[in-house]
Amino acid sequence: MNKKIIMIAMALALPLTVAAMPGTDKENDEGSHYGNRMERMTKELNLNEEQKTKMNALFKEQHEKYKTIHEETRARLKEILTPEQMTKMDDMKKRHHEQRQHKKSIEKQN
Repeated sequence: MNKKIIMIAMALALPLTVAAMPGTDKENDEGSHYGNRMERMTKELNLNEEQKTKMNALFKEQHEKYKTIHEETRARLKEILTPEQMTKMDDMKKRHHEQRQHKKSIEKQN
């Protein structure tokens, strides 16, 4: 039963974590994931300055919503899970993140 709760919590929390990650605080950082995405979209869609500005605003709004949802989900999880379960879930998320980072580094080498 506890394993099911933890897995459900992970299934709900991880996508929100991932969605919230690409921050728009790096809008002008051309080396960032966000900067690369906007640069690529600008070129491929031939966006004008007005469209680019509106898209930046939209993505910033979206990021804030995801961040709020993530925080609310985490607070609710703390109400459901014991402190020990929350620690285990945090460890699971950390391992998952490390595995993703490792996979990305391997893909970059190829």
